[in-house]
Amino acid sequence: MSTPPTGMENLIPLVNKLQDAFTRLGVHMQLDLPQIAVVGGQSAGKSSVLENFVGRDFLPRGSGIVTRRPLILQLVNTKTGPEYGEFLHCKGKKFMNFDDIRLEIEEDTDRLTGKNKGISNLPINLRIYSPHVLNLTLVDLPGLTRVPVGDQPADIEKQIRDMLLQFISKENTLILAVTPANTDIATSDALKLAKDVDPEGVRTIGVITKLDLMDEGTDARDILENKTYTLRRGYVGVVNRSQKDIEGKKDIKAAQAAERKFFLSHPAYRHLADKLGTPYLQRVLNQQLTNHIKDTLPALRDKLMKQQLSLEKEVEQYKYFRPDDPSLKTKAMLQMIQQLQTDFERAIEGSGSNAISTNELSGGAKINRLFHERFPFEIVKMEFDEKELRREIAFAIRNIHVHLDVYALPYEGRSYCQLQ
Repeated sequence: MSTPPTGMENLIPLVNKLQDAFTRLGVHMQLDLPQIAVVGGQSAGKSSVLENFVGRDFLPRGSGIVTRRPLILQLVNTKTGPEYGEFLHCKGKKFMNFDDIRLEIEEDTDRLTGKNKGISNLPINLRIYSPHVLNLTLVDLPGLTRVPVGDQPADIEKQIRDMLLQFISKENTLILAVTPANTDIATSDALKLAKDVDPEGVRTIGVITKLDLMDEGTDARDILENKTYTLRRGYVGVVNRSQKDIEGKKDIKAAQAAERKFFLSHPAYRHLADKLGTPYLQRVLNQQLTNHIKDTLPALRDKLMKQQLSLEKEVEQYKYFRPDDPSLKTKAMLQMIQQLQTDFERAIEGSGSNAISTNELSGGAKINRLFHERFPFEIVKMEFDEKELRREIAFAIRNIHVHLDVYALPYEGRSYCQLQ
């Protein structure tokens, strides 16, 4: 894997600064920054892959949804010096103990979403400085799940899927799709989700984990050689620590040595050994992200410059601002009304920016339940003149949508009659 030319190594740290700035401003979802988003099922081995890059245990583990907010993980190579982490929300505080990093991720998640397993798309920004990493930034997203566990809501799969799509639908986002080798690749949740937004496989990088856990006599050679489910950027296979290794506190560096030995000794993989394993995957991602940033930077710069000019014009208007100007008061009031309308519509649709509660129904979901569970019974109890009701419905339809066919039943007409 070739070394990026001089100057190119500064591209990833540059995007890191933009990510931090946009997170502080609360506009992280409004801009399409070049980045790599990590997706996979809950048992695919995502956390192990990320911890192997760092060489330390630092991510929350457990059953159910462990990652409940996106984690923007920024790895910074320091050449020399100690390893430590810094959170954007704890600026200036160095976390030398990586167990404390795990604890802070859990506590900051609970501070925002509560302890009821709620999820939120507001990211946690974590920067890790180490001489043992390559410059690399990854967005670790919640693992895909199908079956609600414990007090999780029935639609938890949809909630997580919608959040993931918010990130990976962006054209400047590369998708790191993590799939375990001991499952059928045709049913891979990560690859199926990636294909929904990247049908040609142009932005997707495949990672195959758990190669050491495949049934005897089977292997993933065809997948790794990109012959089964073709991706433009190909696949890299890795072997992570087992659950027993993790519980036994097996050293990650020792695990990487065992990974290397596995690939060199396996008859199906030894000819690919130089293009398999965690160190190779890290180099691939470093180079691909660097090149991706270089390719997308001109368009991103133009977009940011246009936004800057627009904001400068708006700021210029405030030079002549007079608090007693009635036209400005009217404009401000209209903007607030429009924002209230937008926020209300999002709350009804369930697409608001607030943390999604997994404890109780809210907004449109509560209204939906009332219509399905209570409304039919209330209708049955009502006494009304059918002929008179039909006449009222007909007049309501005509008065609300005079240009529509009388037999089309608009929403407003139904709402009016229901209120009556």
